[in-house]
Amino acid sequence: MEWSLFNRHSESSNAPPTLQEELTQLLRLIHEDGRPNINVLTELLRDMQAIKLNLKFFGYELAQRIAESLPPLPSNGPFRVDLESKPSTQADLEAAWTRHWSSELKIAHVFHRKIWELAYVLQAAWQLGCIGPSKRGLGFGCGEEPIAAYLAGRGCNITVSDLEPSDERASGWVKTHELADRTRAYRPEFLAREEFDRRVDFRFVDMTEIPNDLRDYDFCWSICALEHLGSIENGMKFLEKSVDVLKSGGCSIHTTEFNFMNDAETLDNWSTVLFQRKHFEEIAQRLVNKGCHVAPLSFDIGDRPLDKFIDVAPYAHDWQFEQATTWRGGANHIKLTADGFPTTCFGIIACKP
Repeated sequence: MEWSLFNRHSESSNAPPTLQEELTQLLRLIHEDGRPNINVLTELLRDMQAIKLNLKFFGYELAQRIAESLPPLPSNGPFRVDLESKPSTQADLEAAWTRHWSSELKIAHVFHRKIWELAYVLQAAWQLGCIGPSKRGLGFGCGEEPIAAYLAGRGCNITVSDLEPSDERASGWVKTHELADRTRAYRPEFLAREEFDRRVDFRFVDMTEIPNDLRDYDFCWSICALEHLGSIENGMKFLEKSVDVLKSGGCSIHTTEFNFMNDAETLDNWSTVLFQRKHFEEIAQRLVNKGCHVAPLSFDIGDRPLDKFIDVAPYAHDWQFEQATTWRGGANHIKLTADGFPTTCFGIIACKP
């Protein structure tokens, strides 16, 4: 709240300032006439933004230099690996298997957790025999992902889905134009528009209420969508029910948020929830109880330099300063904080018997 507004409020109501109003005034860097606002709080915190930016940009520079130092990608990919249900790590992003999928998607291979998610889904789908002519795949909460178009270009028949724009839960993605539709799902670098229209259909789907007519798919996937279903339990129920869309032998591949440092507290009943180790162990057991095979769980978050770099807000998409456009390009991280909790991506794979 601006101090001038606070003054008008106080004068008109004769009410004492609230704690929030007092803190807002104390934390302003300057008075209205431009003089520095010197008090105990500003002396402690006025350089915090610059300190955070210093830490962030050293981490981004490290990520860029490591990416640039990678050896040439071998040409005999894709590469089979012992793929687990696991967190994203620097070692994964240095490996040939993730780099292969960046090459296939025609995107720069940088050390960013979103690159890991795309590679993880495609690696699992390929390794489990789900990529090829006439294979059927269902993507949940697809947003602007390139995966559907890439898979269609490989001969798969794909259903792209996302929330109905009129759903109030979709309002944030509507404003940022991130909800999936047929236009956003198409990528001309992978196939002609006519073939895309033949191989890809689109559905509005609420992930908390999967329609009963979505059945007999060879595989389904989602990338960082199930943590936006309102609660941890809703996310676990989605994982449990997602295998129902599969035919026998079909595979479910999903990534979400992993609160890897705090086993006691986490975010729940919120727009973005954070799953803990116990939640992945519980959902794995639920899936096993349904007769599914779950890829072995690993909670090793890595021990290389970028595994220990935990980015903090404000993140690149929120930067408002003049230099932001130039600096955004190098803002790469594997781990970050969500409302104060360090988190990273976690992938889980389940196959129907």
